[in-house]
Amino acid sequence: MAIVDEFKKFIARGNVLDLAVGVMIGAAFGKIVSSLNENMIMPVIGWLFGSIDFSKYFLQLGDAPADYKGSLTDYAALKAAGVPMIGYGEFITQIVNFLIIAFVLFMLVRSVNKMIDSVKKQEAEAAAAAPAPEAPVDPQLIALKEILEELRKKG
Repeated sequence: MAIVDEFKKFIARGNVLDLAVGVMIGAAFGKIVSSLNENMIMPVIGWLFGSIDFSKYFLQLGDAPADYKGSLTDYAALKAAGVPMIGYGEFITQIVNFLIIAFVLFMLVRSVNKMIDSVKKQEAEAAAAAPAPEAPVDPQLIALKEILEELRKKG
């Protein structure tokens, strides 16, 4: 029973839950970026370069099986048939996906860092503007100063 309690305590910690939420949001964001890339960005890039479909770019390393009836230019069909290939078009697509995600994360981290720097700057300005706390004064020292003042007046 101690392991179950320890596991519950581990799961209930905030950083584990934050990590789990971050992973789920990251997976969803990855799907959004993949869709954006495959359905919007890569077709535009293909159009700019003359109706190029990057997913169809591959280098066939071996022959198609004798019973293969599909097109020799269909990457997905050749891959399903087990033909050894290097799909560099798909690789280019994945690089663009990575660059988009990396740029978005860079902008996010940059914004958070600016916000943190701004808060630190405000705290430093507030600390500089705040009056310095007075040093505690010894009551005996005050009494001695008063006695000295009275002696000077009488003397």
